Amino acid sequence: MLKIDIIHNYINMNNKIQFTESATKEIERIILEKAKKTYFRISVQGGGCSGFKYNFSFDDRVKPDDKIFNMTLIDKNSLEIIEGSTVDFKKELIGNSFVINNPKANSSCGCGLSFSV
Repeated sequence: MLKIDIIHNYINMNNKIQFTESATKEIERIILEKAKKTYFRISVQGGGCSGFKYNFSFDDRVKPDDKIFNMTLIDKNSLEIIEGSTVDFKKELIGNSFVINNPKANSSCGCGLSFSV
């Protein structure tokens, strides 16, 4: 846990990306349920109704251009788009989901996964 806390604090000091406590706990919970070494992956892809969309998945391999944040992998290109964002996990009546509050997003669609910069 100390390693995670150190990484979390390092990220906050450099304003790269932040994780709320609920997001951190949910990522840890999901990863601990998996049998093998797994990372939570956040990526930005072209598409969606606003131009870009967030993709959340799991990966057991770290790629050369990945940055590791709080058991989460983010590739270099995606990080440039979501730099300065906060990753949160929300529990609502309609379902639970990860949410990215991205200050670079000019607009987003109703689903919350698609955005433009």
